[in-house]
Amino acid sequence: MTVPNEFGVREADLVELVVPNDLRSVRQSEARIINELTSCKYGADVTFAIKLALEEALTNAVKHGNDNDASKRLVVRYSITPTRTVIMVRDEGHGFTPNRVPDPTADENLERPSGRGIMLMQAYMTRVHFNEAGNEIWLLKENREERPASTG
Repeated sequence: MTVPNEFGVREADLVELVVPNDLRSVRQSEARIINELTSCKYGADVTFAIKLALEEALTNAVKHGNDNDASKRLVVRYSITPTRTVIMVRDEGHGFTPNRVPDPTADENLERPSGRGIMLMQAYMTRVHFNEAGNEIWLLKENREERPASTG
């Protein structure tokens, strides 16, 4: 549960939430994070990218990691500054091996209803890192969106 070195944030800077393993509870955590993005003046495109990746990470943790087991919990840790957002989601499951997930763009997998979440997270975030056990994901999004120059 250590921040990957390349994510540029200290452990002490992370806020930690322990969340019941149900979609309603994780949506409340997601809303809290999105509100902080708004407070830091993140633009719509960057906010959308983070929201999409966070929804995927949380939904996967509830459904696949914790097998929809209401007795389990998720841990969400995050740090939001005007220049970067770091989010960690950990479930109580056994984990998985990310590079063994079938390529969702391969012809034989196009009709499968799952398998696109990791691809989406990697496309929308600056960096994505899984722990060795495969039950913890770290998401980094650098806020590089151009802001209008102030006049005055």
